[in-house]
Amino acid sequence: QLQLVESGGGLVQPGGSLRLSCAASGGTFQHYAVGWFRQAPGEDREGISCISSSSASTTYYADSVKGRFSISRDNAKNTVYLQMNSLKSGDTAVYYCAYAPTSSQNLCQLYYPPAHSWGQGTQVTVSA
Repeated sequence: QLQLVESGGGLVQPGGSLRLSCAASGGTFQHYAVGWFRQAPGEDREGISCISSSSASTTYYADSVKGRFSISRDNAKNTVYLQMNSLKSGDTAVYYCAYAPTSSQNLCQLYYPPAHSWGQGTQVTVSA
């Protein structure tokens, strides 16, 4: 069974950049869509960016991050990345990755993966 581990979070000033990584072990997730979600205190978890399986490689971005964030995958490293630029205070949240056998848009908007398909999360704090 796949296990996901997120890394790359931290404290960054407004306007700065971070790159998050989602590394899979216990198998390969090139046949799954992989997505990045975030949850701020008191708010629901939001699907912000998802990428389909390697055969299609289509991407989805929530309006809140479109033009600032970029998702990519490196199948050789079994890792999906989220490049975050022009960060704002509103991007402060715990960021999670998850995988599912569906499309990128469905993963971000409709499909909620089971508990074992999620990583543990990484904190991103945008503050001066």
